Amino acid sequence: MDVVNIFLTSELGESLDDFVHDQRRFTFDRLGPDGPRRLVEGPMWAFVDWVMPELAGLEMCRRLRADARTVDAHVTMVLEEDDPEDRRRALRAGADDYVIGPLTRTAVLDRVLALQSRGVERQATRRFELGALTIDMAALQARWNEQPILLRPNEFRLLRFLAENPNRVLTREDLINGLGKREPPIDERTVDVWIGRLRRAIKAAGGGNPLRTVRSLGYVFDLG
Repeated sequence: MDVVNIFLTSELGESLDDFVHDQRRFTFDRLGPDGPRRLVEGPMWAFVDWVMPELAGLEMCRRLRADARTVDAHVTMVLEEDDPEDRRRALRAGADDYVIGPLTRTAVLDRVLALQSRGVERQATRRFELGALTIDMAALQARWNEQPILLRPNEFRLLRFLAENPNRVLTREDLINGLGKREPPIDERTVDVWIGRLRRAIKAAGGGNPLRTVRSLGYVFDLG
């Protein structure tokens, strides 16, 4: 089943249940200033509030357009009132369109489904490069200096998540949540097995060991 990722900067994103329609699962998450905290696999829709606690909605739009993970998202600015100047500023900052808040689950789904029916959907980024590492999402293949890294699907997703968060300590819980492995619960020690397999695969492709263990904390993908 295809997944459509809907992110909201408001608290609403933390409280909404998934919705299944026409062989697609629509999932909801909250979007913070640092972008998604999990892998985004499939189309992404972002609803950005004009006013956010941490920063302005306009700046959030600019960040989404500058982030390789979210550059292809469909961004809707949620305005507090129908002001022509605010509309223009939102579109200049990178928003695709706008709505007048406050939002409800029904309003969000109605808008996403309506735009999808009109074919308004960006193509997801297909290729990700980080130093010697190349990740081809369309082919589900990773390479190190053009040498294939032989990975199982789970380790491929783990590598992608680590590469999207370089030079950052990620706890075992971060990795479980980032890969969407919350149900059923995963033993944190399973993460060590994933990391071990990934390390061996990268080493076999000539990549050495870019995965550093931080004692009592987690792991870091070191960007050299």
